Amino acid sequence: MAINRRELIAASLAVGVGAASGTANAQAGWPSKPIRLVVPYPPGGSSDIIARAISQPLSEALKQSVIVDNKAGANGNLGADIVAKSAPDGYTLLLCDTGALAISPSVYPKLGFDPTKDLRGVTMLAYSPHLLVVHPSVPVSNLKELVALSHKTDLNFAVTAMGSAPHLAGVAVERASKAKWQYIPYKGGSQAVSDTIAGQTQILMNGMLATLPHVQSGKLKILGVSKSTRMPLIGNVPTLAEQGLANFESGTWQGLLVANGTPPAIINRLNTELIKIIRSPDIRAKLAGQGAEVVTMTPAQQDSFFNQERSRWAKVVSDANIKLD
Repeated sequence: MAINRRELIAASLAVGVGAASGTANAQAGWPSKPIRLVVPYPPGGSSDIIARAISQPLSEALKQSVIVDNKAGANGNLGADIVAKSAPDGYTLLLCDTGALAISPSVYPKLGFDPTKDLRGVTMLAYSPHLLVVHPSVPVSNLKELVALSHKTDLNFAVTAMGSAPHLAGVAVERASKAKWQYIPYKGGSQAVSDTIAGQTQILMNGMLATLPHVQSGKLKILGVSKSTRMPLIGNVPTLAEQGLANFESGTWQGLLVANGTPPAIINRLNTELIKIIRSPDIRAKLAGQGAEVVTMTPAQQDSFFNQERSRWAKVVSDANIKLD
């Protein structure tokens, strides 16, 4: 389950504005009309937070309106399908959890598009580890106690979407720790968080960016973080690896993609502008304050990452025999 995050971050540091050399001759006249930024999840989740943080700066850089369009459904596949089948002209963009997108071909046998063939990476934007949290009324303070409790009483695990990265992370934790819980599916992270706060579900794994504010307010209780090392922002919280799940690491990877066939000059222009924006001091500081790290890549690096994630999660799906209609 270890994700080669350090290797990818190290590679991203070398990206800089290396794509700039291909942008000088960007497609003439692009963009000449507003750009649609599709977020395939409901408002309030990690992807939506980042989309709204970058939309105005991107609009200013491109001198065209960038309109965030939430198209939730089917674990992000509805919105991804819209972009995959859109005209490859750079006017329809997809901002999503690319790790979750890489899982979809393994769990949805009737997926209407092929992410590997129909979409092309532009750049990764940010990474945030998953937090394992419970409702404050759950009488546990660590993973070991949660596992023990799960064998004594029924526990409901809120799933941001069946087949999502947090879902499979929860499955991996359950199998590795020999815990027992029931998965309750939702249509997005914000709904899963809300019901866990309300006590309708007891357990949740979700991206730190969207979950930490509720931990800080006391509405959720944190048990562990799915990162190889502790997060400075919550340095008192042990990792799941420290709590017996050797090498366990998972998280949400927000990235931007376009329809395959989009001119390389447009992809490179987007890559250059997005890297400048996401690395700006204001946005970097804002994300860091919520537990997300800025991680950027070249289009080729993002495509390679996507293929690695697809192979990694396919094994988890196969081992757990997860299939969705």
